[in-house]
Amino acid sequence: MREVEVVGVRVEMPSSQPLVLLREAEGSRYLPIWIGAVEATAIAYAHQGTESPRPLTHELMATLVEALGDELTEVRIVDVRDNVFYAELVFASGVQVSARPSDSIALALRSGTRIVCAEDVLDAASISTSQDEDEEIEKFREFLDEIEPEDFDR
Repeated sequence: MREVEVVGVRVEMPSSQPLVLLREAEGSRYLPIWIGAVEATAIAYAHQGTESPRPLTHELMATLVEALGDELTEVRIVDVRDNVFYAELVFASGVQVSARPSDSIALALRSGTRIVCAEDVLDAASISTSQDEDEEIEKFREFLDEIEPEDFDR
């Protein structure tokens, strides 16, 4: 397993399909995962530290886990089959729950939990970058700093 960080959320054109971009913490690979608009908004809110007046679903999930006396210790992206990604939520109690990566990432960002990805998933679905591409990624990060979660509402 390799630790990954959330770079941000963007909308892929011309399909208008949102994706979350993860980056290998100790490496040069990026993992794009296409997600739904609702999940894109949830991840963008959490990534930007935007607080909502009422708990959103992933905030509620984090509160429930804590209220039940458990702790989310790790989010694992464990598989990709036919361009569909699979994740697991790992709790301090030893419980593991299968989940969509988009929900898992939104929950991890809200609870400060690390996200890891299986090496074979990175081998199969990631893209590596060069120096020029790293500069493009930096421009993308600057773009992400300016975009608002409301931009993902349809």
